[in-house]
Amino acid sequence: MAEDTTQQTKDNVVKVHKCPICGKLTDNIKYRPFCSKRCADIDLGTWFNEGYVIEGKNPVDEEESE
Repeated sequence: MAEDTTQQTKDNVVKVHKCPICGKLTDNIKYRPFCSKRCADIDLGTWFNEGYVIEGKNPVDEEESE
């Protein structure tokens, strides 16, 4: 999970979070939770290359179960 911290300025509150890819602290809300488009693209590429796995049961093939 990304760590959130809060920095107080004169008129507003700026949320700072840690990028899960590079670990850089950033307040960029456009690519949140990432710090940049580059880190967002790295994460997307990891999903496309099946680098992340969600554990679950194997689906049952209907033809094999007969």
